[in-house]
Amino acid sequence: MKYIIILVVIAAVTAISYGFSLEDTEEKLADKYIGGGTLSLFLIAMPLFLYKESKGKKMNDYMLTEENVRKMQGKPPKKKG
Repeated sequence: MKYIIILVVIAAVTAISYGFSLEDTEEKLADKYIGGGTLSLFLIAMPLFLYKESKGKKMNDYMLTEENVRKMQGKPPKKKG
């Protein structure tokens, strides 16, 4: 998974830079390369990275709940009832 993410990022950065190099001669084609590279970064590489990094972690540990705020303040947990 790590290597797929790296490959997608390298391909996207290459497409974006190639698009900027074409900008003077072929503007429509340059826009397609820049847009395709940007979309692949944000719609393919970022979700894959977030999935890979968050696998096996509890999302409640990262949410700002009343219980977590009390932990951060050093107060005892609030009793239910």
